[in-house]
Amino acid sequence: MANITFQSPIMQKAKTVYAVAGNTKTILALAEEHKIPIPFECGDGDCGSCLIEVSTLDDKPKMGMALTEKEKARLKELQKITPQEIENAETSDIPPRYRLACQYIARDEDVIVRFSGTPGGSS
Repeated sequence: MANITFQSPIMQKAKTVYAVAGNTKTILALAEEHKIPIPFECGDGDCGSCLIEVSTLDDKPKMGMALTEKEKARLKELQKITPQEIENAETSDIPPRYRLACQYIARDEDVIVRFSGTPGGSS
């Protein structure tokens, strides 16, 4: 069970949605379901247009959702992830700050998802 709060300058106010534990919907799918305007072009991790910034809200240990190879490549291309952040994600389960909404699956933690509203832009 997770509360996902979406924030963006293109939204009038932040919107929090509930993600059911065990649900495998991506942040992008949740956003679409709740009419939250995260920009995207491909929805498959190839383009990087759905870049988001993720912050945890609770004191639980952070739960790094594995980075896909596509996501790593796009985040490197966008200069939003360092080799150290990739290593931390892979060896210590420490999630990076930037993700792709089409690849990131909400876990059992409350998070803030920020996006600029510009494809490939961050907040």
